[in-house]
Amino acid sequence: MNEYMTDIASLGTAAGALFIAGQLGFMYRQSTTKFEDSFTREYRKIIRKIPVNAMLDKNLSPDEQEAHLTDFYFYFDLCNEQKFYHDKKRIREETWTFWCDGMKSNFARPAFKSAWKEVCKRAGKDFKELRDLFPPD
Repeated sequence: MNEYMTDIASLGTAAGALFIAGQLGFMYRQSTTKFEDSFTREYRKIIRKIPVNAMLDKNLSPDEQEAHLTDFYFYFDLCNEQKFYHDKKRIREETWTFWCDGMKSNFARPAFKSAWKEVCKRAGKDFKELRDLFPPD
């Protein structure tokens, strides 16, 4: 009978350990999702300040481009931070693929290209991670 109880206790311990491991995995995925969602909220906040014409592949006038350079700067800063956290394995690959596709789309737009060149020219060696991904022309 004693041996039977030891086996049951061992099984209970193993089941408890598996349950805890599952809970830890769930909590990790949940915290990763929350972390990634914070970037999405920040993106929405920043992108609202960039003129719609820039999002519609239109060139901005030089005055308009300069007036919104700060908004573009914050967008590039967010992208750089996303790249940094991706490189540190804090962002899931499927999330990074989605974000990177969006960045590629934006960086191909004339107003973003122009702003990126100007920011790189003025920012010294800042944005290392993003420059590796999108070298300024």
